[in-house]
Amino acid sequence: MSRSTPVAADAAPTSTRSLPMPVTAVIDLVAVTVFVLIGRSSHEEGLAVVGVLQTLWPFAVGAAAGWSIAYVYSHVRSSDWFGHDFRPERIAPAGVIIWFCAVAVGMILRYLLHQGVAVSFIIVATISLGVFLIGWRAVAGFIARRRTT
Repeated sequence: MSRSTPVAADAAPTSTRSLPMPVTAVIDLVAVTVFVLIGRSSHEEGLAVVGVLQTLWPFAVGAAAGWSIAYVYSHVRSSDWFGHDFRPERIAPAGVIIWFCAVAVGMILRYLLHQGVAVSFIIVATISLGVFLIGWRAVAGFIARRRTT
């Protein structure tokens, strides 16, 4: 994405942000947690805190890895190192990267720890996390666009 005018270090990218970065991170964590809670409930595994955390952490680590990759990618893409455009509330590229990493890293960690990664689970997790992680961004983007018009 090219800019027609240079952006100062303290200018536009953060002022036009629709959601503060910490809020975006919390929403992602809530989305992954809801996915885990629904999954555990549908399989009657219980909602004990230890069990939920055991299921949650691989996907939370994956989402965090996605955040890191999206952050670095925003720097690589930027023409101005300090005026980078890291917008984790956007669907692309940040939302897609976070979604992909949440699923991929989560499944790799589950496989390494013998927690189960059946093909059907991979498909359901990919679709569900996509709906949650991309879906809230689509709704937030729609609301933000409606506010500007």
